[in-house]
Amino acid sequence: MSILVTRPAPAADELVSRLRLQGRVAWSFPLIEFTPGTQLDRLPDRLEALEAGDLVFILSQHVIHYAQPTFNRLESTWPASLNYYAIGRSTALAFHAASGRQVSWPHEQETSEILIQLPDLQVVTGKRALILRGNGGRELLAETLLNRGAKVEFIECYQRCNKHYHGAEEGRRWRNQGIDTLVVTSGEMLQQLYSLFTDIDRDEWLLHCRLVIVSERLATLARKLGWANIDVADGADNDALLRAI
Repeated sequence: MSILVTRPAPAADELVSRLRLQGRVAWSFPLIEFTPGTQLDRLPDRLEALEAGDLVFILSQHVIHYAQPTFNRLESTWPASLNYYAIGRSTALAFHAASGRQVSWPHEQETSEILIQLPDLQVVTGKRALILRGNGGRELLAETLLNRGAKVEFIECYQRCNKHYHGAEEGRRWRNQGIDTLVVTSGEMLQQLYSLFTDIDRDEWLLHCRLVIVSERLATLARKLGWANIDVADGADNDALLRAI
């Protein structure tokens, strides 16, 4: 087995290191990178404007990575009176370590579909919800909260930027390395991976690789694109990906 990890650094480098310690052949090939969001300076004031019991959703560890330095610079803290929710365990741990606040997260899988099933999110009429995320992203969480009577606002805490590669050269490179397993952690990256390579590389190699992904939603997309050998990890963190691999 020769494994290509497409998630961003530094998580990709950590996963590759752990795989190599197990004696696996693994390579890092990040498809996106991150930069600070355009609305970070607004975050402390928007949090302070919320009332006790309002909702804050943290949709990635990258929110904490970029938001916490802003809090430190402005000598602000995460208000204790709010209800905090994270997309998954790793994000929840990062938030708690940075803020000291209690945080809830879905234990089954790190997806919006599972997050909105938490019992205390079923009745949110009249609450205000602040969603902390990157540029763009899925709207399922916001739409569901709106339908349940909440008032929703987004804060862009980071930006995702595609990394640019020469598809034909990368196709030769990874085929020569014997890559037969791909690790992909978002639909955006799955589409980018599919589009990067030439038609011949897709037909002869890429779509024949085993695909390790992080949700049934991605599995559905992967099948539409042409993959057949698909395994769904039980989370998006590196521990879950190692178990799936």
